[in-house]
Amino acid sequence: MKIALAQISPKLGDLDANFRLHTEYIQKARKKNVDLLVFPELSLTGYTLKDMAEEIALDPRTDPLFGKFRSLSQEISFVVGFVEEKERGQFLNSAAFFSQGTIAHIHRKIYLPTYGMFEELKFFGEGKNFLTFPTPHGKAGMLICYDFLHISSSYLLFVGGSELIIAISAAPGRGFSDEGGYASSRMWELMGEAVSRFFQSFVIYCNRVGFEDGKSFAGGSFIYGPGGQLIAQSPYMDEDFLLESIDLEEIRRFRTSRPYRRDEKPEITLEALKRIIAKYED
Repeated sequence: MKIALAQISPKLGDLDANFRLHTEYIQKARKKNVDLLVFPELSLTGYTLKDMAEEIALDPRTDPLFGKFRSLSQEISFVVGFVEEKERGQFLNSAAFFSQGTIAHIHRKIYLPTYGMFEELKFFGEGKNFLTFPTPHGKAGMLICYDFLHISSSYLLFVGGSELIIAISAAPGRGFSDEGGYASSRMWELMGEAVSRFFQSFVIYCNRVGFEDGKSFAGGSFIYGPGGQLIAQSPYMDEDFLLESIDLEEIRRFRTSRPYRRDEKPEITLEALKRIIAKYED
């Protein structure tokens, strides 16, 4: 299976320009016989939208851009980040997985950071679930940025049978590392390594780059294999088209030798959580 990550810098609030950018990368990926192309969080709109979110929100059931994306997905699967108007006046930070001329799945971001430089809960509603779904390339699950930093999110995809955990992000860079790039990037890499190793899935993380409203986005997109091994990584801060082949049979090898998935007991976790929640309610 051949994967490509489009580490791009979208234009804030410019749907037409960003759609053209997406089609350029999709066409480039098709020429390279890519099976799955992944764009970053809010790739179609830019991130620091604030009150613009209402103006550029799209209904994927009816919007012409989504009709064009469905046509483009006949021969390639891809993930796009966008602002969704699920109901009138309800705006969500969403990601759509296009494949075989359809939208196979839409994930709505659940964990909306609203602290420090982040203001998402002021402008977006919260998603409700973490679901796995079938794709031509295996069972997949999607996360958006801060979702990925909650280990329970990936755990739910793991017990749901996910083989591909796709996380898209618009993560700003903070602090500077002695090795170059941003110190905050190490946080994402550690999570990628841990999730891939213990949940025995391919972790595909696509972050954006560029500047918006005083924020510098870090890049550093990566792919980890199901044993926690780093397979490929994009540079920090620069636009990139990361192309890599993976072997899905590696999942079988790791899940056979270390049967975490076979031995997992989600029913015990569920009962423990019920007891914890009951104590909170007391």
